[in-house]
This record gives sequence, C-alpha cells and structure tokens, in this order.
Amino acid sequence: MAPARQQSDSGGTELGRFLRARRTQVTPAEVGFTPGAGVRRTPGLRREEVAALAGVSIDYYTRLERGRETHPSLAVVEALGRALKLDEDEQSHLRNLAVRAARHAPVPPVAPSRTVSPKVRLLLENLRPSPAYVTSRTLDLLAANPGALALYSGIEEWPVRQRNLARYLFLHPQAPDLYADWSTQIRGCVARLRALAGTDPDAPDLAGLVGELLLKSADFAKLWDRYDVARARHAQKPKTFHHPQVGEITLSFQGMQLEGTPGQRLGIYVAEPGTPDHDAMILLDMTAPRTGTHPAVGRTRL
Repeated sequence: MAPARQQSDSGGTELGRFLRARRTQVTPAEVGFTPGAGVRRTPGLRREEVAALAGVSIDYYTRLERGRETHPSLAVVEALGRALKLDEDEQSHLRNLAVRAARHAPVPPVAPSRTVSPKVRLLLENLRPSPAYVTSRTLDLLAANPGALALYSGIEEWPVRQRNLARYLFLHPQAPDLYADWSTQIRGCVARLRALAGTDPDAPDLAGLVGELLLKSADFAKLWDRYDVARARHAQKPKTFHHPQVGEITLSFQGMQLEGTPGQRLGIYVAEPGTPDHDAMILLDMTAPRTGTHPAVGRTRL
C-alpha cells in the first residue's frame, strides 16, 4: 500500500489528514468571514467554508478529507492551498501529498480558451443597435458590441481581463442601482456558478472567481452557502435597467450556446421597433464610447 493511502486511527489518507489539520488552524476572520453568533463547535474553518473558498462542492471536499477522492487536479490543490492560507513550504507539501495519493500526477486541466472567433465578432457588430455580447461559462465578458458594453454602465472602466458579469453584479458600485431587480439577478448568477461547481469541481476558471467574490462580497457569500443550483427561470424574461445615460429601459433577452466553442454563450437584448425602449436602445448604441481596443471590433486576442 502506498504511503499516501496508509490508514491511521483517524482514518482517511495523509492528504485528507493534512487538509483536516490545516483547516482547524485557520480562523474565519483570517479569510474574511464574519463570525456568527454563538459558539463554534468546530475549531478553525468548517468543511463547507473551505469548500466555498476553494470553489468546489462540499461533497467533493468531504471526499478529499475522508480519502474517498484521491485525484484532485493541480488547480484544486492550488485553490485549497490559498483557502487554507498555506505558506510556500506547506503548499509544496500539499502538492506532493496529492501526487502520492493519486499515484501519478494528473494532467492539470486548463481554463477554456477566451478567444472569440472573427465570425462571432462580426455577428455582434451586425446585431447593432441591439446590445449583444459573448460570455464564457464563468461569465467572463469575452466580446461585446458598443451597446452591450454601454448597457453595463461602468464596466468599460475595468481592464478587459477583469470584465466579468458576476464580478460586475457583486462588486461594481453601479450594479445595484442599474438593475431594477438586482436581488433576483444575483440569485440567478450564483445558482449558475454553483451548478458549474457541482459538475466540474476542478474548473480552474471558477475557483479564482468564487474565491474573490467570497472574500469581497457578503451578499455573494450568503447566497453561495445556500447551494441553490437550479437554472434561473427568469434569465430569458425582459430586464429593466435604470440607466444613467438613457433612463429606464426594458429589454427582452435571449441567451444561446455557441456551437463549437468551450462553453461560450451569446446574449442579445432586443426591443420592439417604435417603442420608447427601442429609441433608448438606439441612443445607447449611438452614444457608446468607441475605442481602438474595443473587444468586439479589435483584432487583439483576449
């Protein structure tokens, strides 16, 4: 029997015992959690807190601690190390334990490509004045026509790599005022990310985003703990925005998967011609800032 699989009185593997020991030595305050009322029976962090910080499901993390999961990817190992506040030596030890537990070092998954094809970029331009954009499976804003970029007021101020609709919803100061139903939007957003975490716990593009939002947004942390994973039924319903440039505007929305891409989705907002909403949509497209590095029309790959 390999050393990483040896059992002790506490059960599990060396990997699991190390994870269990380290989480008892990290306080909630150290990772940005606000201590709740009452006495915590668990010293340090709870399993669900470590899982949330690392962007994996509680079931997956529990199987790691108990030795029933022995093939964590490098992305998960690195995310666990960050969640547990490991120093360089401890992180190296964790990686070694993971390799020994798996007997062979697994090939780490890579994040899906962020490249949007020229044909899709042309489609976004041809859909004007309707705001249209392309997102990754984790809601990175990979490409957008001028109206779409202007619709998410203030997001154009962020660097291209930082533009993510989940990050915008929870961290941009204009988001709560922009959406007429902000609380509904954030619930649907978290449910979508939770569903991805359940089906692909090793997703390297998810762990970093979830970890950031858990530390920076109390609203996200509260919703993440609910484990809602149902697809949001409101996603295709009309959305009302209180936009600082064009006023109140209600647009119908349609989202669809782009075939032949690594989980990329196309989102389009439309309005009936001749309506005030359609006029506002045209105005939004006409007044949107044009820059040489615009993600929808520039040639630079993201």
